[in-house]
Amino acid sequence: MYEYTGETRMGPACLRSEIMVAESTEPGCYSKALVAVNIALALVDGVIAVLAFYQLIRIHSRNPQRGWTRQKVFHLMIGSSNTGYGLYFILTLVAACKNWICWSNSCGFVVMALPKILFLAAFLLLLSFWVDLCHQANDEDEDEGSPYEALVMKANKSNLKVNNSRRRCCNIRVFPVGSRQQVVILVTLFILLLMLTSAVLIWIGLGKNPIDSSVVARVYVDTFAVAMFLLGGALACYGYVLVSKMSKVRSERSSSEKWKVAGLAIVSVVCFTSSSMVAIFTNIPVLYHCDWRGVGGLYASLLLILYYFIGSSVPSAFVLWVMRELPPSVAVNVPEESRTLAFVSDYSPSTQPQHWTSITTAQNQTSRASPI
Repeated sequence: MYEYTGETRMGPACLRSEIMVAESTEPGCYSKALVAVNIALALVDGVIAVLAFYQLIRIHSRNPQRGWTRQKVFHLMIGSSNTGYGLYFILTLVAACKNWICWSNSCGFVVMALPKILFLAAFLLLLSFWVDLCHQANDEDEDEGSPYEALVMKANKSNLKVNNSRRRCCNIRVFPVGSRQQVVILVTLFILLLMLTSAVLIWIGLGKNPIDSSVVARVYVDTFAVAMFLLGGALACYGYVLVSKMSKVRSERSSSEKWKVAGLAIVSVVCFTSSSMVAIFTNIPVLYHCDWRGVGGLYASLLLILYYFIGSSVPSAFVLWVMRELPPSVAVNVPEESRTLAFVSDYSPSTQPQHWTSITTAQNQTSRASPI
């Protein structure tokens, strides 16, 4: 915390943008506008988290014997991310009024960064599935027949042997992880390690040493913003490729899935670009580090809405809406399930559910692919 001497004093991170002081507040607390925005954002993220976990429970109750499907993983990650955002907004208000010294340094940084990492991991996972599908589809472009059928048959041939060997070795149903999904896990772990390293450096920088805590926080935030910007661009590119391929298939199901992919791509690039620009050119991501008495006004409130609501809440809610379909109920004496590759949802009305990272089909059956 910086000593208050009657005028606003901020560290270097808080000098990046000039956030106006609008109305007077209690000592150490946010302005009324920022308090209202933080509470509203906390409520929005809380509602999204509740819906995600509620839908996760419903999905699991439809077929408790199933392992972790792609649909379950996305709901878990979205729910956890929005829970973290909601806690961050509430704790930020409490810390401001209670003058928590730790919060303005490492503690606030960690609580701010963790939900964003989960959010990034969820959309990296989405990108990995789209990349898998595009590359597999490209290998079958010269084949005759439906591109979906070629894609499913190719995936069946390459994955059936691996899945059968895993079933023989393990009695516990554990989902297989594809090579690109392994890359997503490694990237997420690397970002988590980078965040923890930054938190340690921020804590060390509080003492008498050359390390500037605010600069460390800004470097991390800017790096993360660039990663989100690139992720939005990648989703837009692969989304365009998928939509182009799906346009060649004339069916009601394909048309529905095409619009879901297009919607996800558009929402991702617009929301991620806007939040990245706010992160790079303003202090909103490191607002916990600024002098609370010197922050307020409509300008800061609008930036908060743009960064958190548009940048995180809208994409999360859109993913939940796209994946709202429930799997079929458990049936008695059903043979080994048929699994299909999906673009947007794990399940279709005419197929059994599939694993979230593999495509296998039993009894020599193939079915249409769906985009997530």
